[in-house]
Amino acid sequence: MKQLLSLGAAALLAIGAPCATYAGVPGDVQTQCGGCHTFNHDYASQPVTERMERKGPPLDYAGNKFQRTWLVAWLQNPVRIRPAGEFPPDHVKSGPDGKDVVDTSTLLKHPVLSAAQAGTTADYLMTLKPFDNLIKAETYQPGTISPRMGEMNFVKFRGCGACHEHAPGKGGLSGPELYTAWKRLQPAFIASYISNDVAWDPHTMMPKSDNSQRSVEKLANYLKVIGGK
Repeated sequence: MKQLLSLGAAALLAIGAPCATYAGVPGDVQTQCGGCHTFNHDYASQPVTERMERKGPPLDYAGNKFQRTWLVAWLQNPVRIRPAGEFPPDHVKSGPDGKDVVDTSTLLKHPVLSAAQAGTTADYLMTLKPFDNLIKAETYQPGTISPRMGEMNFVKFRGCGACHEHAPGKGGLSGPELYTAWKRLQPAFIASYISNDVAWDPHTMMPKSDNSQRSVEKLANYLKVIGGK
């Protein structure tokens, strides 16, 4: 019976049904959200093929990553951040012109929470901070960059546009869109993840690239610019 209830909860998550009895306390968050998200870092010790099985991003370091205000708003109106899902190869098909397109019918929908549920969920997620050491070690101070130079660096010099959108409909679809990154992510996390993504997620799909302080600052500042700050 317990297994059936667990499967039922996962099904609700998959179709995006509201969680009527969900209170947002730690036990509820892990039970209701555990079908798609992990709340511990055990995946770091698993084979890299673990990455293929993910339905949602890990939440074990949510408190080191997200902005609480954004979390509360997003949980009430979840808009897809990863256009091709958590593992893009599972959600891509060949289009009429032979180019790959996202098969949206295979993508899971996130449940919509009430304001109260969103608030209590965000409060719990913000307590998950196993990587405070990485945040404290980050020296990045938000600055600025011209939109033109920032875009050139993002698209041509660093190649980030191959996987990430830097404006709606502009850029790649295999990674999360980044035009809202500054609103949803903490600045120190942005810089730390660009600098050393494997330290956060050993199974990341991000390619190796220049992670010098100046290079990290340019990218982080461009996300700040396109994020409206």
